[in-house]
Order: sequence, then structure tokens, then C-alpha cells
Amino acid sequence: MDVLYVAASGSADPTRASIPWHLAVNGSLAVGQEVGIVLAGDATEVLKSSVRGGLAGVGVPPIDELIIKARDNKLPIFV
Repeated sequence: MDVLYVAASGSADPTRASIPWHLAVNGSLAVGQEVGIVLAGDATEVLKSSVRGGLAGVGVPPIDELIIKARDNKLPIFV
């Protein structure tokens, strides 16, 4: 694995919660790196569809779109 992103923020800070997902799917995957995401603490709550549906950070795509892109690319997620 080339890059492993660690996410620790949840719905309380949508921008911070979205950044690891954005970097993974729109950065590392886009340039061909092997990538994974580790979800720790509050970051695990974004896996619930009821939580992630309304999360949109500033300057990044909505987290729901990022998670769908990660799933479509079979990105490993560690909880």
C-alpha cells in the first residue's frame, strides 16, 4: 500500500471529515497509487447513511459522493 489515510473527524466537522476521503479518491487513486483509509473515533459515524447524507464540507465534494467513489474503486476501509 502506497498511502494510508487516517480519518478521525465525524459529522461535527464535515470539512475535516471529508478531506481524507477526498485525498484518497480524487488524489491518490487518480494518480494510480494503492490507497486505503483508516477510520478512527468519530470518523466511523460517516459510514451510516443517515449521517453522511447531509455532510458537505467546504471546498470538497459531499462525503456521500466520496464514499460511493471509494466503494466503486474497491478502496480498503479499516475501522
